[in-house]
Amino acid sequence: MARDMSPVLKRCRSLGLDPVYLGIDKKSNRTSARAGKKISEYGTQLKEKQKAKFIYGVLEKPFRNNFEKAQKLKYGTTGENMMILLELRLDNVLFRMGYGRTRKETRQIVGHRHVLVNGKCVQIPSYIVKAGDVIEIKEKYKSLQRYKDILEVTDSRMVPAWLEANHEALSGEVKEIPTRDQIDVPVNEVLIVELYSK
Repeated sequence: MARDMSPVLKRCRSLGLDPVYLGIDKKSNRTSARAGKKISEYGTQLKEKQKAKFIYGVLEKPFRNNFEKAQKLKYGTTGENMMILLELRLDNVLFRMGYGRTRKETRQIVGHRHVLVNGKCVQIPSYIVKAGDVIEIKEKYKSLQRYKDILEVTDSRMVPAWLEANHEALSGEVKEIPTRDQIDVPVNEVLIVELYSK
């Protein structure tokens, strides 16, 4: 399975991204070697795409598939639809609920078959959840020290309004499909659409 193994803080520096968006509260003291250099229009568009891929931990092919899916949707703009599809991935929803310190960790939790969606075990991190879906950690894993440690770190994190999380029961519900305004990711999706439309 292909994975992005690049050093996180180094990548955040080069993309001009705050590590907080990845669930990491470390800061890098260095500045990017390319800081202050003029970037071409293509370079700016590419940077936005790389930023979105890096935040959500998606590689090129699935990212492209999401874009094509977003184009086929009858409502909203392609860019907004793409961001909403990325936000509705199971690994991201778990991260937003606070059941993983980072999206990488929630991806691992899903892959290890710890998660139930509407009572069924789902082990595909890219599974797209729908409004009304109930997501929970399997009963036999709820008492693990791992989840106590995770909640210690993520308890203070705000759960978005479109989700509901019950940290005691390690469960939650997707109340509604988020709008673009509810997605606090510093990505300009219009530039990504322009890049793919070339």
